[in-house]
Amino acid sequence: MLNPSLPITPPRCAWLNLNKSDYVQYHDEEWGVPSFDEHYLFECLCLEASQAGLSWYTVLVKREAYRQAFDGFDPAKVALYDVAKIDELMANQGLIRHRGKFEALINNAKHFLAIQTECGSFAQYLWALVGGKPQQREIRSPADYRATSPESDALAKDLKRRGFKFLGSTTCYAYMQAVGLVNDHQWDCHCRERVKALGEKV
Repeated sequence: MLNPSLPITPPRCAWLNLNKSDYVQYHDEEWGVPSFDEHYLFECLCLEASQAGLSWYTVLVKREAYRQAFDGFDPAKVALYDVAKIDELMANQGLIRHRGKFEALINNAKHFLAIQTECGSFAQYLWALVGGKPQQREIRSPADYRATSPESDALAKDLKRRGFKFLGSTTCYAYMQAVGLVNDHQWDCHCRERVKALGEKV
């Protein structure tokens, strides 16, 4: 018999570490929610590029430090960073200190601004990849998760053509999952239907 005094934990995606409350909060409140917010899209693009080769949680726990160090992820400000600023970032123990990645974020900020100018917004450019509507995928088991997709391949190829760095297809797919271009919440996850409903309103 169930103990009525114990809290009932709603079902969530199998990949989630339920022992990390900040990870659970991110999964429940942010992951997969469709976003058209330019500031958030740039922030996530920076964080995904910083995550390349590491676990997402490693970056998530440092997100606030990144926000402070990178002027709240204002692309116009980040695009102006110079060598002295990179040296300052390299001394910041709250960050993943990788000069190549810092240089990439500055470089990517410049190209992010260029896309905004060309397309009206980065969101317009990005969401055109999926026809303006989130893709709804059937995730029945961990084996159903994919690392890339034809869309992430296309995004990575075009970003590379435009000069972006540290954004290969795997990183781009993780980005698409994060900002809601694809709903990869597991079929029985309590977030799936809510995220799906948000996607239908787009």
